[in-house]
This record gives sequence, structure tokens and C-alpha cells, in this order.
Amino acid sequence: MSKRDIIVIGASAGGMEALKKLVAQLPDNFLGALFIVWHISPECRSLLPEILARLCPLPVVHATDSEAHKPGHIYVAPPDHHLIVEQGLVRVTRGPKENRFRPSVDVLFRSAARAYGQRVIGVVLTGALDDGAAGLEAVKQQGGIAMVQDPFEALYPSMPISAMKAVAVDYCVPITKLGSLLVSLTNETVEDLGVLPVSDQMEIEVGIAREDNALQHGIMTLGEPSPYTCPECHGVLLQLKQGKLLRFRCHTGHAYSPNALLAELTKSIEDTLWSTLRGIEESEMLMSHIAQHLHEANDGDTAELFLQKANDAKRRADLVRQAVMSHEILSTEKLSSEPKSP
Repeated sequence: MSKRDIIVIGASAGGMEALKKLVAQLPDNFLGALFIVWHISPECRSLLPEILARLCPLPVVHATDSEAHKPGHIYVAPPDHHLIVEQGLVRVTRGPKENRFRPSVDVLFRSAARAYGQRVIGVVLTGALDDGAAGLEAVKQQGGIAMVQDPFEALYPSMPISAMKAVAVDYCVPITKLGSLLVSLTNETVEDLGVLPVSDQMEIEVGIAREDNALQHGIMTLGEPSPYTCPECHGVLLQLKQGKLLRFRCHTGHAYSPNALLAELTKSIEDTLWSTLRGIEESEMLMSHIAQHLHEANDGDTAELFLQKANDAKRRADLVRQAVMSHEILSTEKLSSEPKSP
């Protein structure tokens, strides 16, 4: 017999308040080890362990690489680092980003599912886009429990909704009931089936987050080349299938859901438009400067040609400026919230 004593938790936008409410419900004799990924800017210093420790009787720390994890402790992913659970210890790495993030919820969940199988409880809390959906599917695939915060009360419901679309979750509950549910589940004993066989895809993807060389470890065997390029490194993206999910990975290891890829590609269009606008306006200024210099050198005919070209550039710049001002960064939830055409 075994216990469900490995709890992995993922949150993004709105996650601070949700995590505070959750850990405040845990008793000092809690049996499980908790591992938390909360999306935070890599430039920011994370105060999450200190904040949660004031509300919770359990020790809360930033995870450190290769330390042994203990029951009744909470481990938080440091900024700009993936948190990986292995048998008996945690890894803290700078593997490729997944769904635009490091740390990634999918990385944490997938690694725990590989290492502990049915002993894992995966919990997806409030957040934008869909990091955690593929990871929760991996938890279920390996016999674990899938749980989400009720999206109707989540400040940002997209992450729990995406997880529910990807997998048949076992529990969908308000944040105020999550703590007592975790206590109940960790106190149950379940038949020890061991860790189910792990797919080649899961082995390779966990290895990529662990900083293995993705190309050498067989990433090109995971899917067919797509027509899309990686927004991060501009390599060709492979198309991967995982349960109901369609995903993408490049040969260096960056990973995207279609939703995250859409958001990143439409963001890169805006960056490109601004860069184009800058280039056109610089050419306009330079041609005007040359025209002024030619006028001073008494070469009025050539100066007029440069002024004409500068005016042409200004008209092109105005068109690009209109394009960039009307451009949108898109995602599934943004499109679904827009009013339908009559």
C-alpha cells in the first residue's frame, strides 16, 4: 500500500492569493510534500516562500538543486528555473522554456508523474493561457489524481478550464475546500501499483527540462515537422500529439501549446512591426539629412530627389504605424470572449 504524498501545484495570474488561501488550510502534521510553480518574471526576486511561511505551519523554501525532498515541506520553484521532481530529490534547472515560461507547470507535473506515478496529485490553479494542461494529462496517464480550482471562482479561469478540456479531472473545487481535500487524499492508502511504464516521449521531455541535449536524446522522433518556427530560437517546430492535446517542440527543446504559440507569434508580429517602423523612419530622417547637405552644396536637383524619397518613406511609415496600432496579441480566451458577429 502507498500514500498519495506528492502534490504538485501550478498557478499563474492571480496565483498569489490562491496559494495563500490554499496553504493556510494545511495542518502542521500534513503528510505530503508540496511542489509549487508560480509564473513570475525572471527579473523579479521571489518572496513567495516568505509570504506563504507566514500563513502556513509547514516549512516553505525555494528548492535547491539535488536536495532531498521531505514530507510536510513546501518547495517553490525559483525565478527563471524549472522545478523537477525525481525519486527522493528535486532538481532546479534552466532547461528550455515551455509555453513561454521557466518555471513551467507542465515540466513540474510531467517530472512528478514520471517519478511517482499514482502517488501524485496535480493541482491547477488560476492563470492565463494553458500551462499545466499537458502536465495534468501526464499525471492522469501515470495513475495520479487530477484536480483544478473551480474556474468560476478563479481570478483567471483559463488555466483550470484548459486543464479540464485536456483531461477528465477527478476534482473541481473552490480554493477554500482544496486544503481539506488534500489532507483527506494524503491520508488515504491506495494499492501500490508501482510506477506505470513511461513513454519514450515523457522520458525525452523530462530529460530536456533536466538540461539533456534534446537532439541527441531523440527529440526528432517525437513528431512530424510543422510549417511553424519557434518564436524563441526560430527552429522548425515538431508537431506532437499527447492524448487530446496538440503540442509543438523545436529541436533545441522549446515547447508550446497551440494557444501559447498563437500568443507568442502575434506578439512577435508587433515586435516586427515596431522594428519595421523604426527602420523606415530612420531612412526618412537620413534621406532628409542628405537632402539638406546637398542643398548646402548647391546640388538642388539631387536634393529634391532625396526629399521625394523621404516623403515616400514617411507615407510608408504612416501605413506601418496604423498597422501596429491596430494589431492584437491573440489567444483562445481572448477570441472566445469577443462578441460574435450577427
